[in-house]
Amino acid sequence: MTLILSGNDYKYELEGVLKLFIPATRFEHKYADNTDVSDDYVFARVKETDNTVLMYVICSYKGIKKRQGTLLYKADNPNIDKELYLSRILYKVLSEITGIVPKWGVLTGIRPVKRVNTWLNEGCDKAEIYSRLQNEYLCSKEKCDIAFATANTQKQILDTLDKMSFSLYVSIPFCPTRCSYCSFISQTLDSGRKLIHEYIDKMCREIRHTALITKRLGLKLDTVYFGGGTPTSIEASQIAAIMKCIEHSFDMSSVREYTVEAGRPDTITEEKLRTIKENGCTRISINPQSLNPDVLAAIGRSHSVEQFYDSYDMASKIGFYCINTDVIAGLPNDTFESFSDTIDKLLNLSPENFTVHTLSIKRAALLNQGDKEVLKNPTDEMVDHATKRLWECGYLPYYLYRQKNMVGNLENIGWSKPGHESLYNIYIMEEVQTILAIGAGASTKLVDYPDRLERVFNYKFPLEYNKHFDLMLSRKDVIEEFYGNSQKK
Repeated sequence: MTLILSGNDYKYELEGVLKLFIPATRFEHKYADNTDVSDDYVFARVKETDNTVLMYVICSYKGIKKRQGTLLYKADNPNIDKELYLSRILYKVLSEITGIVPKWGVLTGIRPVKRVNTWLNEGCDKAEIYSRLQNEYLCSKEKCDIAFATANTQKQILDTLDKMSFSLYVSIPFCPTRCSYCSFISQTLDSGRKLIHEYIDKMCREIRHTALITKRLGLKLDTVYFGGGTPTSIEASQIAAIMKCIEHSFDMSSVREYTVEAGRPDTITEEKLRTIKENGCTRISINPQSLNPDVLAAIGRSHSVEQFYDSYDMASKIGFYCINTDVIAGLPNDTFESFSDTIDKLLNLSPENFTVHTLSIKRAALLNQGDKEVLKNPTDEMVDHATKRLWECGYLPYYLYRQKNMVGNLENIGWSKPGHESLYNIYIMEEVQTILAIGAGASTKLVDYPDRLERVFNYKFPLEYNKHFDLMLSRKDVIEEFYGNSQKK
């Protein structure tokens, strides 16, 4: 299909709307005032005069052709959001042609709850927020409910945020094998094992260097988060070395949360769990993604269902304050019945946190190189069932985000028992706190909320990280420049 733009440059947003109806497709782009193309097309036109704005869409798809538009008078509409108007028109035309009605409407961004939080801070009440979501963005009531509930859960946490606090993210970009749905920057242990020793040495240098910067600036460490990759892919002694380096480098007295993603059960041992707990971790993730062996085999997870249960039981007995478990809706070989069974069995374990992801078919993932049968999975019904069961069991949604090419235009939702919400997950999704990142593939976010946000990127891969470490370390100077400029305001 070709997206033809006339009188506008709204390529990014209009393509996002197109993908709601025609997923896993590459679109051609053209700037022209005509529809002279041989394939299916969308023609999106904006035409302005001194007094009016004409916006319309013509869509030709699978032999069906539809047109819809609107004419606005500038005197009656002084602040016309032409991009949003055109997105709504395109949405309505494609809904009419395909019969599909995406529940998030034209909200195609990653962080829909951020918008709700902004409106709450502006003094909008629930009725006003629902009206804006439904009328301006065409959101369903179901998605309004989940977005508003998530924002309400977050409010009490965001209200306690110290402007001079920060979180520390530690990247362990190694995995035993690569899962078919994964596009994260990571290396398998077979190819990366020889890099690990040098990588940890250099990462500890980066930790110490970063800690000195935070001390000079008077910043207070709030949360620590080990991600990857799979942090428990490395040895217990190596995990201990990194955690002890953090403890000796930073003032840990203000830390309210310490998370380690144990992730894959085939990397978990009692020794590793005890090491993690003894070195200050309070929250751990153990993620089966599914409890169906056929699904695990299809996505390249080499662990068994029994290994998940054994790992979870070990973590419970060792006494972590909070255990999170993840599932993914829409995986290959999964069915509604199988997914529902996974949800119900995990709820029987009563984890403090429960994260429901929707499959996203990313270009860098192995899954994107095969067939697209997963698009036919009843993902919407799967997510609806999980949502219903989690509400029934007393969980509250506390963070929510979306990704490109997400099956069914759905979302990832973190659910929590009241009082066990992950601070780090809220902060990074809502972009309200500085996240200082350590290691390969890590991205520092410098936040002076709500006015400024800057990013500082580390080298992506362990080999690059090791080789160009001194140059990368010099990039940390930006942290002091950022806070110096913020304090001058």
